[in-house]
Amino acid sequence: MDTTPIALGTWPTPLEPAPRLGTALGLDELWLKRDDLTGLGGGGNKVRKLQYTCAQALQAGATTLVTTGAPQSNHARLTAAAAARLGLECVLVLRGDEPPARRGNLILDQLAGARIVWAGDAPLDEVAAAQPGFVIPFGGTSAFSALGYVDCARELTAQLPDLSTVVVAVGSGGTMAGLVAALGPGRVFGVDTGALPDARGTVAALLDAMGVPVKPDELQIDHSHVGAGYAALTRPVQEALSLAARTEGVFLDPTYTGRALAGLRASPPDGKIVFLHSGGLPGLFGHPAL
Repeated sequence: MDTTPIALGTWPTPLEPAPRLGTALGLDELWLKRDDLTGLGGGGNKVRKLQYTCAQALQAGATTLVTTGAPQSNHARLTAAAAARLGLECVLVLRGDEPPARRGNLILDQLAGARIVWAGDAPLDEVAAAQPGFVIPFGGTSAFSALGYVDCARELTAQLPDLSTVVVAVGSGGTMAGLVAALGPGRVFGVDTGALPDARGTVAALLDAMGVPVKPDELQIDHSHVGAGYAALTRPVQEALSLAARTEGVFLDPTYTGRALAGLRASPPDGKIVFLHSGGLPGLFGHPAL
């Protein structure tokens, strides 16, 4: 398989010091890896993965990209943007029924020209498979697309060679898997968002498929911030959103980065800490609890 990605973003993304937030968290040193500033379609970590999956789609001669997600899926929004950039059609298969009004990412999906198929209670994968086009998996995650976060880890080690720990939200698992593949399990701390029934097992399976076997119990993943579920907003997450905004003027989202910061706040490690800002701002405007 050709592992050459196509160019969809602006690289490297900035690595910025966050001293006020670091002090508030009791950290020795905190940096923000701004993967919310990847450029395409409002930015976010999915752009790195899409550079690989869209390369596969183009090699296969695809004219349509198909993917799945929750109604406020950042991956769906960025897949729609990538399709528009590449002159492809896009079909988004989203969980549940069409809401009475479109908010957040749904507005951007529509602006990018995506066709939305509401799956109701049907399995997303089955509905996606029935659509004509190149199907990109949930969250854009595969052992191949996780190479996008091997690329990110290389950027980080060039920007901050003596970093101690990278903190990241764990959704579909590919972002953490790519970081662990390059940095090792001891330097990556994941915070489970509740997107998967077995986040630890999924990340380990991705790593195994990447040729970097890591036992599930070697992975540092905090499962204590899922709360009532993936779409639910917990008080620690709400506090984390306010803390980031009021100390650094940085806005997080309530599903991914908000949970990751809540996890960092609850278990602050020593050394030079990098918080991966994986984007998701449009979801802030579509969350039912905000």
